[in-house]
Amino acid sequence: MFITFEGIEGSGKSTQIKLLQSSLKQEGHSVEILREPGTTQLGEKIRDVFLEKTNEKVDPMTEAFLLYASRKHLDQNFLQEHLKNKSIVIADRYSDATVAYQCFGKGLSEDFVQYI
Repeated sequence: MFITFEGIEGSGKSTQIKLLQSSLKQEGHSVEILREPGTTQLGEKIRDVFLEKTNEKVDPMTEAFLLYASRKHLDQNFLQEHLKNKSIVIADRYSDATVAYQCFGKGLSEDFVQYI
């Protein structure tokens, strides 16, 4: 099972994720948590790019490609493995965040994001 939590910074995603993880573990489930971008070494480096203070402008399309690269790598190196092992995987953000931030927030085409 794959569960995602979406929301703006400070909205309580991490708190809710910890509460759900604790409850599911008490019921005997194997639970893994990921954050996106992040979790893998490559994903954490991509996350750092987004958090770095810089004067450079980053086009929303560039952001989308970086996020997709992180997501694809995460899928191959974390998510699929844990889902195959019947773990419940809880994500602190995933693809809905890209639609919210890059499409609705920055004007990137939803069709483009769905395509990649």
